[in-house]
Amino acid sequence: MAKAIMIQGTMSNAGKSLIAAALCRIFKQDGYKVAPFKSQNMALNSYITSDGLEMGRAQVMQAEAAGTEPDVRMNPILLKPTTDVGSQVIVNGKVKGNMSARDYFKSKSEMIPDIMAAYESLSSEYDIIVIEGAGSPVELNLKTDDIVNMGMAKLVNAPVLIVGDIDRGGVFAQLLGTYYLLEDDEKELVKGFVVNKFRGDISLFDDGINILKDKSGVDVLGVVPYMNVDIEDEDSLSVKLENTQKKAVDIVVIRLPKLSNFTDFDVFNQYENVSVRYVQTAEQLDSPDMIIIPGTKSTIDDMLWMRQNGLEAAVKKKVAEGIPVFGVCGGYQILGMSISDPDMAENGGTIRGMELLPVDTVFGSEKKRTRVDGVFKSVPGVFAGLTGKKFGGYEIHMGSSVICENNPGDHLAVLNREGEKSGCESYPDGVAVGNVYGSYVHGIFDEGEVSDIIVEALCKIKGIENNEKKIGRHEYKEMQYDKMADIVRENIDVKRLYEIMGLQSEGE
Repeated sequence: MAKAIMIQGTMSNAGKSLIAAALCRIFKQDGYKVAPFKSQNMALNSYITSDGLEMGRAQVMQAEAAGTEPDVRMNPILLKPTTDVGSQVIVNGKVKGNMSARDYFKSKSEMIPDIMAAYESLSSEYDIIVIEGAGSPVELNLKTDDIVNMGMAKLVNAPVLIVGDIDRGGVFAQLLGTYYLLEDDEKELVKGFVVNKFRGDISLFDDGINILKDKSGVDVLGVVPYMNVDIEDEDSLSVKLENTQKKAVDIVVIRLPKLSNFTDFDVFNQYENVSVRYVQTAEQLDSPDMIIIPGTKSTIDDMLWMRQNGLEAAVKKKVAEGIPVFGVCGGYQILGMSISDPDMAENGGTIRGMELLPVDTVFGSEKKRTRVDGVFKSVPGVFAGLTGKKFGGYEIHMGSSVICENNPGDHLAVLNREGEKSGCESYPDGVAVGNVYGSYVHGIFDEGEVSDIIVEALCKIKGIENNEKKIGRHEYKEMQYDKMADIVRENIDVKRLYEIMGLQSEGE
């Protein structure tokens, strides 16, 4: 059975996901077969596995760092918030239904058999499992029947590292307060602290290390500097969402209240002359070169939000000026003529869309989950260079969009389901009218030449010479994982970490 190490944090966004990913890469580099694991994840950024199951993107990123195929067993419970007090509950990659937070907390102990079945199955196939917690392990009002922090650690007797975020201040209160509030049997599982996101001269924290050890008896395994790495985030607290810097080519993403899968646009961060800004008001829109309307977990509500705060009118004005707009998944639905939810898949009702694409969307009770590859079929406007280019990705949505017969526009793409034999019947996805484009495919910008062509077209419009070509997305990610692992390896006691896990480090 696999050895385990668990990464818990003092709060959300303390850096658990990145530290866990770095350890996945370090263990892989040292010759071990590694799997990430998070029993329960709450996120709107999700992914479809090769067998058509849904899981959180953080564990996908960690699986990539570990050099293994993403597997739904790595995230058996996924919660996708639909309202401030409720979520869609996904178990083993399939929708179980919508539940209020109160009802879920009453029933979460019922999830333990699914969690343990997934964990034990992974444990029989891998050498090491890197487990990630969620939020804080000492939210005292929520600790009953915990299944994701110390509850999970106790289920599998996993040694725990607690990560604190020094960048936000109060790291002594974070780490010591968290430790002091643990039960005695939980404290026994804590084998080390990690101080994360340190800026400046790390030696200035030498006294801090001694203070933490003296006051808790817990070793500080390392002080990790603030890592400037471009790794996919899934948290709504991601610093990427706060970017306000404009570069030569300015791509604006509408930051919808229920924004999902914003990792779709990370590929554009690879370009030195391209900025990706997330905006919530018409004033913030400014003068972009391209507008993206992203996915959302609440399409009708977010369409109404855009209408009420003036963003709908502002985007339409930019379209009239010739600025290209691209909608992905829920953003594609928003750009259409109408959106209806007769079966209460979200919150019910019907609403007029932005009426920029000739499609009507009707939500049903079944979620579509499939990986796809395809070819851009007939692309008009500024991105005509995409015609004939290949792409890959996945679809994950509740609605079905029907193209209006009296004004069909241009079919944007032709898709084939991944894994089907060549020559199988293809089907259309997406519509384009002028410089407005829409598609259900997440990851549509990642593959091949797609992002290069888009950036080149935007540069041409502005009269900017563009000599920049991105490296392949896979190669780029691999470089970032290695960079992250190098930083963490240099700043934590890896030998001691292996001892805690009962394993030998490289070279021993």
